[in-house]
Amino acid sequence: MIRPFRNPFRAAPAPSAASVPAGERIYAIGDIHGRLDLFAALITAIEADDGAQQRAETTVVLLGDLIDRGPESAGVIAAARAWQTRRRVRILMGNHEEMFLGALLKLDVLRHFLRFGGRETVLSYPVDRDAYNSATLEQTQAIIAAAVPAADLAFIRGFEDAIAIGDYLFVHAGIAPGVALAEQKSHDLRWIRHEFLDHREDHGHIVVHGHTIAPDPEFRRNRIGIDTGAYMHGKLTALVLEGSSRRLIIAGDNDGTIAIETRNAA
Repeated sequence: MIRPFRNPFRAAPAPSAASVPAGERIYAIGDIHGRLDLFAALITAIEADDGAQQRAETTVVLLGDLIDRGPESAGVIAAARAWQTRRRVRILMGNHEEMFLGALLKLDVLRHFLRFGGRETVLSYPVDRDAYNSATLEQTQAIIAAAVPAADLAFIRGFEDAIAIGDYLFVHAGIAPGVALAEQKSHDLRWIRHEFLDHREDHGHIVVHGHTIAPDPEFRRNRIGIDTGAYMHGKLTALVLEGSSRRLIIAGDNDGTIAIETRNAA
């Protein structure tokens, strides 16, 4: 469900003037995809960064796709749940979370889920690998239902579709151009790609998104993409927004050693 937004067709500010409300600090984190090592390192770095700055009302936004492809999806879910007990952490529903939930209900969704990284998610839970490898699709569905705690599923079902803070809108994949925010479809927010990426006009907010991998964060006039390929390139990015300033905190895997890079953003 999408919360109503005020003035959906307002003119977006120039990127250099876009800001979050005074006294607030936002850390937006791109697609984690089961890379618990990068996520844990980024949590530590964000906690240290937030503690070193002037006191603010801090919000962490996870842009979705916490699961699939990487080896430790269950661990990422556990870490996100634990972090949420210590500070304000808001989480968006990604297309991979949507598939995960749908896989428990429909076999055709389960087949798609397993093809696109779901196998790694299933095996990150206490599942017998031999039983999984020999299971039919129906048996696999039952294995998942037995292995995944109800609390994890309830946690995922509580993920949001979109979050607006100041001049920024946070979504997983993007938005349908020219459609009022309150009328956006969940499918577009979680799955859209080129129609959104290729659009050059204002969206009413600067849209911060994941979903589409790029080697480095992408800063455009109307959007900022921060899926830097945690599972593919070993790089997990956080965008830090405070006032009109932008910074980056990046956890990178350098041959098994996790390094943190902090720099100003465009």
